[in-house]
Amino acid sequence: MNGTMAASSNRIMLGPLVAAIDQGTSSTRFLVFNAKTAELLSHHQVEIKQSFPKEGWVEEDPKEILQSVYECMDRTCEKLTQLNIDISNIKAVGVTNQRETTLVWDKETGEPLYNAIVWLDLRTQSTVERLINKTPGRNKNHLKHKTGLPISTYFSAVKLRWLMDNVEKVHEAVLSHRAMFGTVDSWLIWCLTGGKKGGVHCTDVTNASRTMLFNIHTMDWDPELCTYFDIPMEILPKVRSSSEIYGLMKSGPLTGVPISGCLGDQSAALVGQMCFKDGQAKNTYGTGCFLLKNVGTKPVMSDHGLLTTVAYKLGRDKPACYALEGSVAIAGAVVRWLKDNLGIIQTSTELEKLAADVGTSYGCYFVPAFSGLYAPYWEPSARGIICGLTQFTNKSHLAFAALEAVCFQTREILDAMNQDSGIHLSQLQVDGGMTSNRLLMQLQADILCIPVVKPSMPETTALGAAMAAGAAEGVSVWSLNPEDLTEVTSEKFEPQINPEESELRYARWKKAVQRAMNWETTEPVNNGNEETSIFSSVPLGFYILGSMFMLIGAKYIAAGQK
Repeated sequence: MNGTMAASSNRIMLGPLVAAIDQGTSSTRFLVFNAKTAELLSHHQVEIKQSFPKEGWVEEDPKEILQSVYECMDRTCEKLTQLNIDISNIKAVGVTNQRETTLVWDKETGEPLYNAIVWLDLRTQSTVERLINKTPGRNKNHLKHKTGLPISTYFSAVKLRWLMDNVEKVHEAVLSHRAMFGTVDSWLIWCLTGGKKGGVHCTDVTNASRTMLFNIHTMDWDPELCTYFDIPMEILPKVRSSSEIYGLMKSGPLTGVPISGCLGDQSAALVGQMCFKDGQAKNTYGTGCFLLKNVGTKPVMSDHGLLTTVAYKLGRDKPACYALEGSVAIAGAVVRWLKDNLGIIQTSTELEKLAADVGTSYGCYFVPAFSGLYAPYWEPSARGIICGLTQFTNKSHLAFAALEAVCFQTREILDAMNQDSGIHLSQLQVDGGMTSNRLLMQLQADILCIPVVKPSMPETTALGAAMAAGAAEGVSVWSLNPEDLTEVTSEKFEPQINPEESELRYARWKKAVQRAMNWETTEPVNNGNEETSIFSSVPLGFYILGSMFMLIGAKYIAAGQK
């Protein structure tokens, strides 16, 4: 009896709870927070399989993604029940997701028409080159004034165009008005709110702003952009704010709970780090690496290769805030590559120990341009290289170089951000799975020459989605007023090497990046079957032309002497 009373009094003390679905590139998590204290109460995680059908292609199974969400929800609710926490206290669910990843499904059957094409995928490189060649002056920033983005393989519009051009089922579904397009958030919200039986087809402004079809000034789909990519507007989801009730859960242990928050993962981390003021920034270390800086309610265009993106819009009647973003394709993915492809490590945690054993890369530099280079270069033809090798180099040096690569790429985008804004960051707030690697955090401080600040609760992406859901009108269990926000405890890593050494290592890195450029192009390459012009060799061409002129000159001189 006393135990039951204690358990029930504990349940009452907790107050309202808010959950978050965090669907990332490599895993899905479901997390439950206390709305009053932001404390993480329980969570569950499931890994997601990636498939690589061809070189440069990256896909995931939409049904597996959805199933992983249900599994994480069920397991987390079981854990909460074991902790004597009443799941009926969960008042809202937020969604945060890997951005740009592109899905098309049939609204009548509810079935996906192809695998999800992941943001990292490079199959659209020839499409991108063709689009850029069509623009005046072959300018990759031709649409940037509307979208804030360069024309790149990274964004959803070119992936959707590829699906419509190359997958018969998608093409037919578009023609017969059965196709629905969405990024991962749209697919999940549609399925969770009923699917083919009345599911809500929507997205939020942050995810929409990563498609290249969304006008960041009008805050809606742009008819001209849709015409440019030849995409019918009827297949697009309705664009909503990041914090409002979209619909109710239709099945599972949380049936009837509103889904009321939606943010792309990097925007969610910005909210979770409470970067609500103009000039505040955070860097997330996940599969990729993403540095976002809040620039307030007016979009700022970059002159140094950064993206202009929507940071959040926390309510239907609230203003949208914008961010400058530096995106790095490969961060945590390099760890996965060392583990799965090279077998250098068995687990991710081994990497830190291996690198710490040597404490230096011994002049070895690793540019992991597996999917080309993103910010600040936007060079899809770059490919990964490891250089500066000697007979002395071993796997520990390579492990160290892999960690340094993440830090150097962050330095490049931070430099670009400082140049664009003219205001230098005095410290960097960080989050994401890789921040548990203490050596990486110390290296980052050393390479940036500024302190790196890591919150003690690393799940800031999920926290951001929970905050947006809990603060939504009609839910209102989470206050976003600055005076009500919980003070976050954190750990600070101070730079420990002198700036000269840091600059020397960074200069070497820049040299390595140049070596990785223009490696892979879709231009036809002479394969030895065609006749080769002697003039294709410049020195040989000069030599032959010079000889011809000398012979002609000699002939005239001889004729003149006769």
